[in-house]
Amino acid sequence: MDRAALAAFLRVRREALQPADVGLPAGGARRRAPGLRREEVAALAAMSTDYYTRLEQQRGPQPSEQMLASLARALRLTSGERDYLFRVAGRNAPSFVSATRHVAPALLRVLDRLDDTPALILSNLGETLVQNRMAEALFGDRSRYTGLARSEIYRWFTDPSERLRYPESDRDRQSRAQVANLRAAYGSMGPRSRAGELVRALQKASAEFAELWERHEVAKRFSDHKTLIHPELGAIELDCQVLFTEDQSQALLVLTAPPGTESYDKLRLLGVPGHARFPADAQPR
Repeated sequence: MDRAALAAFLRVRREALQPADVGLPAGGARRRAPGLRREEVAALAAMSTDYYTRLEQQRGPQPSEQMLASLARALRLTSGERDYLFRVAGRNAPSFVSATRHVAPALLRVLDRLDDTPALILSNLGETLVQNRMAEALFGDRSRYTGLARSEIYRWFTDPSERLRYPESDRDRQSRAQVANLRAAYGSMGPRSRAGELVRALQKASAEFAELWERHEVAKRFSDHKTLIHPELGAIELDCQVLFTEDQSQALLVLTAPPGTESYDKLRLLGVPGHARFPADAQPR
């Protein structure tokens, strides 16, 4: 572990960011130093200010891979910068599996500016990498899952509660779309990839999936109009727009409703601080 290089790199990257770059308000008080404050980086990385401060002062313990991944996301590092961070901290650069969970900085910059409508970033396997507060109010905390269940595709075919947010009349269409999206990921990643692992698990777990997989439908949705069922607010009609990274390994989903509609008013209710979240096992009214 190169403590001096790690400390210098963290400081330089922190000072290169402004609050607006990470979705934070600038605040009224004048900043004494350029860039983000240490406590702001610590909050973004979900660690204590003292822990982060010790890293910049060359006093901290060797960060875990999880801590380094959180710092890379907080500091909006590119994949090359992320790998450098890992190496100076005495860790191996992330494997392909771990690297795919590193959120593309370009998508994060867009997400940071979306605070009045649900938005989330997904991997090409349907794993929620990050979501804003509006998306959490609409869907619940989708980052809490582990293992294969991190994929919404896997949950769709193995967890009946996952389908409660869609009207029954739309569930067949959603099933086909989930499989078609996975087929696209499988084609680009190969049978020995995590996509292949997901396919094999679902073929054993779900007869519906196995039947749809044999249709060989391939698609990536760039836009969609859907109705979601919230347990308290009922049906919400939304337009879904998708922005992909260049390699199409990640996508930013933005959900909106036309102003003046009932669904628009329901989204505004979701934005009220403290509004009830969507529990995983909630039954819609």
